[in-house]
Amino acid sequence: MRGWSFPLGRWFGVHIRVHMLFVLLLVICVVSTNIPGLPLWRGLMLCAAIFLGVSIREIARLITASYFGVQMRSILLLPIGGLVSYANPDSADRAQSPRAQTIIAIAGPAANLLFTGIFLALIVGASPLVPVFARPWVTPVALMRSLVWLNFGLFAVHLLPAYPLDMGRLMRAYYLRKQDAAQATKSASQLSQVIGATAMVLGLILLAVPNTSLTAELSPWLLMGGFFIFIGAQLEDQGVMVQSVVDTVRMKDVMLTDFRTLSPSDTLSDALKKAIHSLQDDFPVARGLNLIGVVSKQSIVQALRQEGDGYVQSIMSRGFQLAQPEDSLGLVIRRIDSGRMPLVPVAEHGRIVGIVSLQNLRSSMMLLAEYRRLQREQ
Repeated sequence: MRGWSFPLGRWFGVHIRVHMLFVLLLVICVVSTNIPGLPLWRGLMLCAAIFLGVSIREIARLITASYFGVQMRSILLLPIGGLVSYANPDSADRAQSPRAQTIIAIAGPAANLLFTGIFLALIVGASPLVPVFARPWVTPVALMRSLVWLNFGLFAVHLLPAYPLDMGRLMRAYYLRKQDAAQATKSASQLSQVIGATAMVLGLILLAVPNTSLTAELSPWLLMGGFFIFIGAQLEDQGVMVQSVVDTVRMKDVMLTDFRTLSPSDTLSDALKKAIHSLQDDFPVARGLNLIGVVSKQSIVQALRQEGDGYVQSIMSRGFQLAQPEDSLGLVIRRIDSGRMPLVPVAEHGRIVGIVSLQNLRSSMMLLAEYRRLQREQ
Protein backbone atom coordinates (compact mmCIF):
# COMPACT_ATOMS: atom_id res chain seq x y z
CA MET A 1 0.00 0.00 0.00
CA ARG A 2 2.95 2.34 0.44
CA GLY A 3 3.94 2.43 -3.21
CA TRP A 4 3.04 5.65 -5.02
CA SER A 5 1.68 7.29 -1.88
CA PHE A 6 2.75 9.70 0.84
CA PRO A 7 1.88 9.88 4.57
CA LEU A 8 -0.70 12.35 5.85
CA GLY A 9 -0.58 11.56 9.56
CA ARG A 10 -2.93 9.63 11.83
CA TRP A 11 -6.72 9.73 12.26
CA PHE A 12 -7.97 8.11 15.46
CA GLY A 13 -4.66 6.22 15.70
CA VAL A 14 -4.84 4.96 12.09
CA HIS A 15 -2.04 5.74 9.64
CA ILE A 16 -3.35 7.68 6.64
CA ARG A 17 -1.61 7.71 3.28
CA VAL A 18 -2.65 9.57 0.13
CA HIS A 19 -2.20 7.94 -3.27
CA MET A 20 -0.43 9.91 -5.98
CA LEU A 21 -3.62 9.73 -8.05
CA PHE A 22 -4.73 12.70 -5.95
CA VAL A 23 -1.80 14.65 -7.42
CA LEU A 24 -3.07 13.77 -10.91
CA LEU A 25 -6.54 14.88 -9.84
CA LEU A 26 -5.09 18.14 -8.50
CA VAL A 27 -3.49 18.86 -11.89
CA ILE A 28 -6.80 18.16 -13.65
CA CYS A 29 -8.67 20.47 -11.26
CA VAL A 30 -6.13 23.26 -11.76
CA VAL A 31 -6.29 22.87 -15.54
CA SER A 32 -10.09 23.13 -15.30
CA THR A 33 -9.64 26.72 -14.05
CA ASN A 34 -8.39 27.74 -17.49
CA ILE A 35 -11.20 30.26 -17.71
CA PRO A 36 -10.51 33.97 -18.20
CA GLY A 37 -10.71 35.80 -14.89
CA LEU A 38 -10.95 32.62 -12.77
CA PRO A 39 -8.25 32.45 -10.05
CA LEU A 40 -6.06 29.37 -9.71
CA TRP A 41 -7.02 28.78 -6.09
CA ARG A 42 -10.50 27.70 -7.15
CA GLY A 43 -9.01 24.65 -8.87
CA LEU A 44 -7.12 23.83 -5.67
CA MET A 45 -10.32 24.19 -3.65
CA LEU A 46 -12.20 21.91 -6.05
CA CYS A 47 -9.61 19.17 -5.43
CA ALA A 48 -9.90 19.88 -1.69
CA ALA A 49 -13.68 19.42 -1.98
CA ILE A 50 -13.16 15.96 -3.51
CA PHE A 51 -10.69 15.11 -0.75
CA LEU A 52 -13.25 16.29 1.83
CA GLY A 53 -15.91 14.00 0.36
CA VAL A 54 -13.53 11.01 0.47
CA SER A 55 -12.51 11.89 4.05
CA ILE A 56 -16.15 12.08 5.17
CA ARG A 57 -16.91 8.57 3.97
CA GLU A 58 -13.69 7.07 5.34
CA ILE A 59 -14.18 8.63 8.79
CA ALA A 60 -17.72 7.22 8.83
CA ARG A 61 -16.40 3.77 7.90
CA LEU A 62 -13.67 4.05 10.53
CA ILE A 63 -16.14 4.94 13.29
CA THR A 64 -18.50 2.15 12.21
CA ALA A 65 -15.66 -0.37 12.12
CA SER A 66 -14.58 0.59 15.65
CA TYR A 67 -18.15 -0.10 16.83
CA PHE A 68 -17.68 -3.72 15.74
CA GLY A 69 -14.25 -3.92 17.38
CA VAL A 70 -12.43 -3.76 14.03
CA GLN A 71 -9.04 -2.06 14.37
CA MET A 72 -7.47 -0.59 11.25
CA ARG A 73 -3.74 -0.17 10.82
CA SER A 74 -3.78 2.12 7.78
CA ILE A 75 -5.99 3.63 5.09
CA LEU A 76 -4.79 4.48 1.59
CA LEU A 77 -6.91 7.32 0.20
CA LEU A 78 -7.84 7.24 -3.49
CA PRO A 79 -10.09 9.75 -5.28
CA ILE A 80 -12.93 7.19 -5.12
CA GLY A 81 -12.43 6.13 -1.49
CA GLY A 82 -9.99 4.28 0.73
CA LEU A 83 -8.24 0.91 0.84
CA VAL A 84 -7.87 -0.38 4.39
CA SER A 85 -5.33 -2.58 6.12
CA TYR A 86 -6.40 -4.25 9.37
CA ALA A 87 -4.32 -4.06 12.54
CA ASN A 88 -4.53 -7.76 13.40
CA PRO A 89 -6.05 -11.05 12.19
CA ASP A 90 -8.90 -10.81 14.70
CA SER A 91 -9.99 -7.46 13.23
CA ALA A 92 -9.81 -8.88 9.71
CA ASP A 93 -12.07 -11.76 10.76
CA ARG A 94 -14.55 -9.43 12.47
CA ALA A 95 -14.69 -7.20 9.39
CA GLN A 96 -15.66 -10.22 7.27
CA SER A 97 -18.70 -11.13 9.37
CA PRO A 98 -21.89 -10.60 7.31
CA ARG A 99 -23.43 -8.01 9.66
CA ALA A 100 -20.25 -5.95 10.13
CA GLN A 101 -19.38 -6.09 6.44
CA THR A 102 -22.85 -4.93 5.39
CA ILE A 103 -23.11 -2.06 7.87
CA ILE A 104 -19.55 -0.84 7.22
CA ALA A 105 -20.29 -0.93 3.48
CA ILE A 106 -23.45 1.14 4.02
CA ALA A 107 -21.73 3.67 6.32
CA GLY A 108 -19.62 5.30 3.59
CA PRO A 109 -22.40 6.03 1.06
CA ALA A 110 -24.78 6.97 3.89
CA ALA A 111 -22.30 9.57 5.18
CA ASN A 112 -21.90 11.10 1.72
CA LEU A 113 -25.68 11.20 1.24
CA LEU A 114 -26.12 12.80 4.68
CA PHE A 115 -23.58 15.52 3.93
CA THR A 116 -25.19 16.07 0.53
CA GLY A 117 -28.33 17.03 2.43
CA ILE A 118 -26.38 19.13 4.96
CA PHE A 119 -24.53 21.12 2.29
CA LEU A 120 -27.75 21.53 0.30
CA ALA A 121 -29.57 22.84 3.38
CA LEU A 122 -26.74 25.27 4.14
CA ILE A 123 -26.79 26.66 0.62
CA VAL A 124 -30.56 26.99 0.45
CA GLY A 125 -30.70 28.52 3.94
CA ALA A 126 -27.86 31.00 3.42
CA SER A 127 -28.38 31.88 -0.25
CA PRO A 128 -31.76 30.73 -1.59
CA LEU A 129 -31.01 32.24 -5.01
CA VAL A 130 -27.96 30.01 -5.63
CA PRO A 131 -28.82 27.68 -8.57
CA VAL A 132 -28.02 24.34 -6.92
CA PHE A 133 -29.36 22.27 -9.83
CA ALA A 134 -27.75 24.32 -12.59
CA ARG A 135 -25.14 22.69 -14.81
CA PRO A 136 -22.29 22.05 -14.71
CA TRP A 137 -22.88 20.37 -11.37
CA VAL A 138 -19.17 20.24 -10.49
CA THR A 139 -17.11 23.27 -11.43
CA PRO A 140 -14.49 25.53 -9.82
CA VAL A 141 -16.80 28.44 -10.60
CA ALA A 142 -19.39 27.27 -8.01
CA LEU A 143 -17.58 25.49 -5.17
CA MET A 144 -20.52 25.19 -2.76
CA ARG A 145 -22.69 23.63 -5.45
CA SER A 146 -19.79 21.32 -6.29
CA LEU A 147 -19.65 20.15 -2.65
CA VAL A 148 -23.26 19.00 -2.92
CA TRP A 149 -22.82 17.11 -6.17
CA LEU A 150 -19.41 15.65 -5.32
CA ASN A 151 -20.81 14.04 -2.18
CA PHE A 152 -23.85 12.83 -4.09
CA GLY A 153 -21.54 11.49 -6.81
CA LEU A 154 -19.49 9.52 -4.27
CA PHE A 155 -22.73 8.13 -2.85
CA ALA A 156 -23.91 7.05 -6.33
CA VAL A 157 -20.54 5.62 -7.43
CA HIS A 158 -20.31 3.37 -4.39
CA LEU A 159 -23.63 1.78 -5.32
CA LEU A 160 -21.86 0.17 -8.29
CA PRO A 161 -20.89 -3.50 -7.77
CA ALA A 162 -17.25 -2.63 -8.46
CA TYR A 163 -14.60 -3.78 -5.99
CA PRO A 164 -13.16 -2.05 -3.91
CA LEU A 165 -16.23 0.23 -3.87
CA ASP A 166 -18.62 -0.49 -1.00
CA MET A 167 -21.19 -2.45 -2.98
CA GLY A 168 -18.29 -4.20 -4.69
CA ARG A 169 -17.15 -5.43 -1.27
CA LEU A 170 -20.56 -6.98 -0.77
CA MET A 171 -20.18 -8.57 -4.21
CA ARG A 172 -16.86 -10.06 -3.06
CA ALA A 173 -18.64 -11.40 0.04
CA TYR A 174 -21.08 -13.15 -2.30
CA TYR A 175 -18.18 -14.76 -4.20
CA LEU A 176 -16.67 -15.87 -0.87
CA ARG A 177 -19.57 -18.27 -0.40
CA LYS A 178 -18.20 -20.41 -3.25
CA GLN A 179 -14.51 -19.44 -3.51
CA ASP A 180 -11.51 -18.84 -1.28
CA ALA A 181 -10.46 -15.29 -0.39
CA ALA A 182 -7.86 -14.89 -3.15
CA GLN A 183 -10.13 -16.26 -5.90
CA ALA A 184 -13.14 -14.26 -4.66
CA THR A 185 -11.07 -11.08 -4.74
CA LYS A 186 -9.84 -11.90 -8.23
CA SER A 187 -13.41 -12.48 -9.48
CA ALA A 188 -14.64 -9.23 -7.92
CA SER A 189 -11.63 -7.32 -9.27
CA GLN A 190 -12.16 -8.63 -12.79
CA LEU A 191 -15.78 -7.47 -12.71
CA SER A 192 -14.63 -4.09 -11.40
CA GLN A 193 -12.03 -3.70 -14.13
CA VAL A 194 -14.72 -4.42 -16.73
CA ILE A 195 -16.92 -1.72 -15.16
CA GLY A 196 -13.99 0.72 -15.03
CA ALA A 197 -12.98 0.02 -18.64
CA THR A 198 -16.61 0.37 -19.78
CA ALA A 199 -16.86 3.77 -18.09
CA MET A 200 -13.66 4.93 -19.80
CA VAL A 201 -14.86 3.72 -23.22
CA LEU A 202 -18.20 5.45 -22.68
CA GLY A 203 -16.35 8.63 -21.76
CA LEU A 204 -14.35 8.44 -24.99
CA ILE A 205 -17.53 7.85 -27.01
CA LEU A 206 -19.13 10.93 -25.47
CA LEU A 207 -16.12 12.96 -26.57
CA ALA A 208 -17.04 12.12 -30.17
CA VAL A 209 -20.66 13.17 -29.69
CA PRO A 210 -21.53 16.69 -30.89
CA ASN A 211 -20.54 19.02 -28.09
CA THR A 212 -23.47 19.50 -25.75
CA SER A 213 -23.29 20.73 -22.18
CA LEU A 214 -24.28 17.33 -20.75
CA THR A 215 -21.81 15.23 -22.77
CA ALA A 216 -19.01 17.73 -22.15
CA GLU A 217 -19.67 17.51 -18.42
CA LEU A 218 -20.07 13.74 -18.14
CA SER A 219 -17.18 12.68 -20.38
CA PRO A 220 -14.22 13.71 -18.16
CA TRP A 221 -15.86 12.31 -15.02
CA LEU A 222 -16.55 8.97 -16.73
CA LEU A 223 -12.94 8.83 -17.90
CA MET A 224 -11.51 9.70 -14.48
CA GLY A 225 -13.99 7.59 -12.51
CA GLY A 226 -13.44 4.55 -14.71
CA PHE A 227 -9.68 4.95 -14.45
CA PHE A 228 -9.76 5.27 -10.65
CA ILE A 229 -12.04 2.21 -10.32
CA PHE A 230 -9.75 0.20 -12.61
CA ILE A 231 -6.61 1.14 -10.64
CA GLY A 232 -8.32 0.66 -7.27
CA ALA A 233 -9.39 -2.87 -8.23
CA GLN A 234 -5.85 -3.73 -9.28
CA LEU A 235 -4.35 -2.38 -6.05
CA GLU A 236 -6.79 -4.31 -3.87
CA ASP A 237 -6.33 -7.50 -5.89
CA GLN A 238 -2.54 -7.27 -5.59
CA GLY A 239 -2.76 -6.67 -1.84
CA VAL A 240 -4.97 -9.71 -1.24
CA MET A 241 -2.85 -11.90 -3.53
CA VAL A 242 0.34 -10.96 -1.67
CA GLN A 243 -1.39 -11.67 1.63
CA SER A 244 -2.60 -15.06 0.40
CA VAL A 245 0.97 -15.96 -0.61
CA VAL A 246 2.58 -15.00 2.71
CA ASP A 247 -0.15 -16.88 4.58
CA THR A 248 1.08 -20.11 2.91
CA VAL A 249 4.67 -19.55 4.11
CA ARG A 250 5.54 -20.93 7.55
CA MET A 251 7.95 -19.42 10.03
CA LYS A 252 10.26 -22.41 9.74
CA ASP A 253 10.64 -21.61 6.02
CA VAL A 254 12.13 -18.12 6.51
CA MET A 255 13.43 -17.87 10.09
CA LEU A 256 17.11 -17.29 10.75
CA THR A 257 18.57 -20.30 12.53
CA ASP A 258 22.11 -18.92 12.75
CA PHE A 259 21.74 -16.00 15.14
CA ARG A 260 23.39 -14.46 18.19
CA THR A 261 21.78 -13.78 21.56
CA LEU A 262 22.80 -11.34 24.28
CA SER A 263 22.69 -11.70 28.04
CA PRO A 264 20.96 -9.12 30.26
CA SER A 265 24.21 -8.90 32.25
CA ASP A 266 26.27 -7.97 29.18
CA THR A 267 27.60 -4.44 29.30
CA LEU A 268 26.55 -2.17 26.46
CA SER A 269 30.14 -1.93 25.23
CA ASP A 270 30.43 -5.74 25.14
CA ALA A 271 27.07 -5.96 23.37
CA LEU A 272 28.23 -3.43 20.77
CA LYS A 273 31.42 -5.42 20.22
CA LYS A 274 29.36 -8.57 19.60
CA ALA A 275 27.04 -6.63 17.27
CA ILE A 276 29.99 -5.52 15.15
CA HIS A 277 30.58 -9.15 14.16
CA SER A 278 26.92 -9.90 13.39
CA LEU A 279 24.62 -9.01 10.50
CA GLN A 280 21.67 -8.80 12.89
CA ASP A 281 20.10 -5.45 13.69
CA ASP A 282 18.07 -6.88 16.58
CA PHE A 283 19.06 -9.43 19.22
CA PRO A 284 17.12 -11.71 21.57
CA VAL A 285 18.12 -11.24 25.20
CA ALA A 286 18.12 -14.53 27.10
CA ARG A 287 18.90 -15.62 30.65
CA GLY A 288 19.86 -19.24 30.23
CA LEU A 289 17.12 -20.82 28.10
CA ASN A 290 14.55 -18.15 29.01
CA LEU A 291 13.94 -15.30 26.60
CA ILE A 292 13.36 -12.08 28.56
CA GLY A 293 13.62 -9.31 25.96
CA VAL A 294 14.95 -7.94 22.68
CA VAL A 295 17.39 -5.12 21.95
CA SER A 296 18.55 -3.38 18.77
CA LYS A 297 21.95 -2.13 17.62
CA GLN A 298 20.52 1.36 17.35
CA SER A 299 19.34 1.43 20.97
CA ILE A 300 22.74 0.16 22.17
CA VAL A 301 24.61 2.89 20.28
CA GLN A 302 22.14 5.56 21.37
CA ALA A 303 22.40 4.56 25.05
CA LEU A 304 26.21 4.56 24.93
CA ARG A 305 26.23 8.05 23.42
CA GLN A 306 23.70 9.56 25.79
CA GLU A 307 24.27 7.75 29.10
CA GLY A 308 27.59 5.95 28.81
CA ASP A 309 28.19 2.29 29.52
CA GLY A 310 25.55 0.26 31.31
CA TYR A 311 23.86 -3.12 31.05
CA VAL A 312 21.68 -4.61 28.34
CA GLN A 313 18.83 -5.27 30.77
CA SER A 314 18.45 -1.51 31.34
CA ILE A 315 17.59 -0.76 27.70
CA MET A 316 16.07 -3.99 26.38
CA SER A 317 12.43 -4.13 25.37
CA ARG A 318 10.27 -6.64 27.20
CA GLY A 319 7.41 -6.28 24.73
CA PHE A 320 7.69 -9.27 22.41
CA GLN A 321 5.61 -12.21 21.24
CA LEU A 322 6.86 -15.70 20.60
CA ALA A 323 5.97 -17.49 17.37
CA GLN A 324 5.87 -21.18 16.60
CA PRO A 325 7.67 -22.77 13.64
CA GLU A 326 4.31 -23.69 12.07
CA ASP A 327 2.83 -20.16 12.39
CA SER A 328 2.08 -18.45 9.08
CA LEU A 329 4.33 -15.64 7.93
CA GLY A 330 1.29 -13.43 7.29
CA LEU A 331 0.31 -13.67 10.96
CA VAL A 332 3.82 -12.72 12.09
CA ILE A 333 4.07 -9.78 9.68
CA ARG A 334 0.87 -8.36 11.15
CA ARG A 335 2.32 -8.85 14.64
CA ILE A 336 5.53 -7.04 13.73
CA ASP A 337 3.72 -4.14 12.08
CA SER A 338 0.85 -3.68 14.54
CA GLY A 339 2.97 -4.08 17.66
CA ARG A 340 5.98 -2.11 16.40
CA MET A 341 8.09 -5.20 17.12
CA PRO A 342 11.36 -5.30 15.18
CA LEU A 343 11.96 -8.97 15.94
CA VAL A 344 9.87 -12.08 16.60
CA PRO A 345 11.64 -15.02 18.28
CA VAL A 346 10.56 -18.49 17.17
CA ALA A 347 10.40 -21.03 19.98
CA GLU A 348 9.80 -24.77 20.08
CA HIS A 349 9.40 -26.71 23.33
CA GLY A 350 10.52 -23.62 25.26
CA ARG A 351 13.76 -23.24 23.29
CA ILE A 352 14.54 -20.45 20.81
CA VAL A 353 15.13 -22.09 17.44
CA GLY A 354 15.08 -19.02 15.19
CA ILE A 355 14.26 -15.36 14.75
CA VAL A 356 12.34 -13.37 12.15
CA SER A 357 12.74 -9.65 11.58
CA LEU A 358 11.73 -7.22 8.86
CA GLN A 359 15.45 -6.93 8.12
CA ASN A 360 15.81 -10.54 6.97
CA LEU A 361 12.34 -11.15 5.52
CA ARG A 362 13.02 -9.62 2.10
CA SER A 363 16.13 -11.68 1.37
CA SER A 364 14.64 -14.83 2.92
CA MET A 365 11.47 -14.56 0.81
CA MET A 366 13.48 -14.05 -2.39
CA LEU A 367 15.64 -17.08 -1.65
CA LEU A 368 12.60 -19.17 -0.70
CA ALA A 369 10.83 -18.25 -3.95
CA GLU A 370 13.90 -19.25 -5.96
CA TYR A 371 14.21 -22.51 -4.01
CA ARG A 372 10.56 -23.40 -4.62
CA ARG A 373 10.93 -22.60 -8.33
CA LEU A 374 13.91 -24.96 -8.60
CA GLN A 375 12.00 -27.67 -6.72
CA ARG A 376 9.09 -27.43 -9.18
CA GLU A 377 11.45 -27.75 -12.15
CA GLN A 378 13.06 -30.93 -10.84
